[in-house]
Amino acid sequence: MVDSIELLPIGRRVAYWRGRRGLSQQVLADRLGKSKSWVDKVERGVRSLDRVSTIEEIARVLRIDAAVLLGRDSRPTTVVEQSSGVELVGAVLSAYDTAPANEAGLSVGQVAASVQHAWTAFQHGRYPQVVTFLPGLLTAAQRVHANRPVSGRALLVEAYRVTAAALVKLGVVDLAWLAADRAMTVAAGDRVRVAAAAVQLGQVLRAAGRSGVALSVLRRAAYRIAPPDLDGGPASEVSLCGTLLVQAALSAADSGNDRAAAGLLGEAADLAARVGDGHDHHRTGFGPTAVDLARVTAAVDLGHADDAIVWHEKTTGRDGWRWLAAEHRAAHLVDAARAYLLAGDPVNAGRLLVDAERTAPAEIHHRPAAREIVAQVARDRRAPTTITQIATSLGVT
Repeated sequence: MVDSIELLPIGRRVAYWRGRRGLSQQVLADRLGKSKSWVDKVERGVRSLDRVSTIEEIARVLRIDAAVLLGRDSRPTTVVEQSSGVELVGAVLSAYDTAPANEAGLSVGQVAASVQHAWTAFQHGRYPQVVTFLPGLLTAAQRVHANRPVSGRALLVEAYRVTAAALVKLGVVDLAWLAADRAMTVAAGDRVRVAAAAVQLGQVLRAAGRSGVALSVLRRAAYRIAPPDLDGGPASEVSLCGTLLVQAALSAADSGNDRAAAGLLGEAADLAARVGDGHDHHRTGFGPTAVDLARVTAAVDLGHADDAIVWHEKTTGRDGWRWLAAEHRAAHLVDAARAYLLAGDPVNAGRLLVDAERTAPAEIHHRPAAREIVAQVARDRRAPTTITQIATSLGVT
């Protein structure tokens, strides 16, 4: 009987094991910190489960191994070999005495240039290159901060931020959480730096399946950085506030909270109209286009595939779309592919995944969530040959 269950879609497996455990949809939702609607959409296949952390949390509540939920069809795609660079990043993050004061190291200017280089590489989607670069950057930034606590503070916060951002992409959530926590600790007392670090903390919490916590943290951080006079406030602070509201909206959507997601995206859109497109304050890329792309992600997470597709097609035709970083565009294309897959259109889903691979190859090759979507599309007999070839090269067929 268990063998036949493994052949069912993952949502049906959740329903099966929920029934075996004698849990109602409401009880399962409460234990996961989700809504009953969220559970229902998962079980009916209206909402996809493409985050390993969420699957693991469901498995924990149902008291089964995550592999049972993943089944034979999905298990191989969740494994991405971690490079030695990731191990070195972990070693630096885990060491608390690597930056003794007065020890010779790079100058403030040199570290600033290195931080800039790391962010630029990340925004071009070169995640393996970033990871290789991070151990030396973190060590240098820690030493500069130890020697020059004031001038080195912002650099160390940014080093931890880019580390968390890259590790989330690679699915290394535990280390990403550590990096984000370090960023928040170093930034303490500086409202702008705390807000910037909270962006990555929110991303990490979502990736860890802690969307309820993320919603609370992000909303508080957004309102703390909001300028008293939005029209006259610094664009950089308005952008941080708006980005935090977007992240909060995505956390609400991930929890199945339609109303909160819509309200937060509405607030973010009002701020975005004040900032406009074409800016990248604090590495946020915030503007009207970014907010409307977030509407796509939220709609997919809520199971509204048709709405997501409409927003995708409307938004990617703007000039603001071309001004976004390659990483941002590629990540969006993966989310839009999820929408088309949910709508039963593997052809367009495959087309967007191919576009994402061309835009930022590492988004497809090294991001576990994207690899899972590639595998799902490639399993459909209607999938285009190009996506089948990509899936084969990734070893996820």
